[in-house]
Amino acid sequence: MSAERVEIARPGGLLRRRWLSWARGLEESESGPFLVLMALSIAFATAIAVWPEWLPPSVILLPLTLGSVTLGPRQLPWFVVASLGFVALSVPLQAELGARLMVSYGLIFVVGFIFLVISFRRTTLGVAGSRGESMLVELRDRIMRVSNLPRLPGDWYAEVVLRSAGGTPFAGDFVVAARPGNGQRLEIAVVDVSGKGAQAGVRALQLSGAFGGLLGAVPPHMFLEAANDYLLQQEWAEGFATAIHLSVDLKTGVIEVRSAGHPPAVKLNAGIGRWSAVPSEGPALGLIPHTTYACVHGQLRRGDAIMLYTDGLVETPTRDMGLGIDRLLGQAERVLRSGFDTQGIEKLIETLGSRHDDRALLVLHRR
Repeated sequence: MSAERVEIARPGGLLRRRWLSWARGLEESESGPFLVLMALSIAFATAIAVWPEWLPPSVILLPLTLGSVTLGPRQLPWFVVASLGFVALSVPLQAELGARLMVSYGLIFVVGFIFLVISFRRTTLGVAGSRGESMLVELRDRIMRVSNLPRLPGDWYAEVVLRSAGGTPFAGDFVVAARPGNGQRLEIAVVDVSGKGAQAGVRALQLSGAFGGLLGAVPPHMFLEAANDYLLQQEWAEGFATAIHLSVDLKTGVIEVRSAGHPPAVKLNAGIGRWSAVPSEGPALGLIPHTTYACVHGQLRRGDAIMLYTDGLVETPTRDMGLGIDRLLGQAERVLRSGFDTQGIEKLIETLGSRHDDRALLVLHRR
């Protein structure tokens, strides 16, 4: 009985494996979708000519739309031209060409021209629409992953919140963090790339990878200098960025703050319950070669906290940065008075700054 079952099961399993292999090959092949869509386009064009009273000419837009999503820039122009050619061949076969039918054919050729323009614009990227979107999603996820903070000891709490201009998933503000060596120190950098939203997203991605590597590879006093040298080497038209670097000894709470054209950090003194700015100055990254950055020393005692942010949180077109920092201090005392949690920090970033600019906020609290 078992032998018979094996003999019966084998053909079905073999067919299933062959079907899955064929489907996978068709999905990964560049010519597979092209041939399927071409056959679909021919079938629709034939149906339009044979049964014009049942099938409107606009049905050919279905394979054209699918082709614009799945086909690459080398195949899409040929597919669009061929599909429009099939439609043109079906025109003389129509019994009568009324005004409505002529408008339908005109719209089909206009949409086909739009798809041709789309295919020519994709040539610089070299991938299909869906694959290009997947690449952008991966880039966005990469920026978000770099902002993840390392695991901290139980007596430390950290939270980072990012908001981009216009609500897009790409932003010119990012955070990188590391615990180099034996993990006794925490290194954090909050960076604001020139530009905003999607315009600065590509530069932010490149810098986040480079700065993330530098953060754990060079001593704290050399990080901003190395970042400045790296940015100068890029020779970008808008090749500058502001940054603030925080180095924390997780055992003693001793901190070092260095700034490169960035708004000052603000620190909570738990003894008096007041927030105050930590003055730190230095030129922005990518402007002056061979520059140095002064260090401001301090300490986070039990209950103290420090906050790093970008200028989008404190500066708006109608308010200068000084007034914005004062408002940040007042809101922090009010919102975070009962304790530090994700909800309070998100409320803080939502009530401050401009929604038309990228915003980043990081809070580090010693419990």
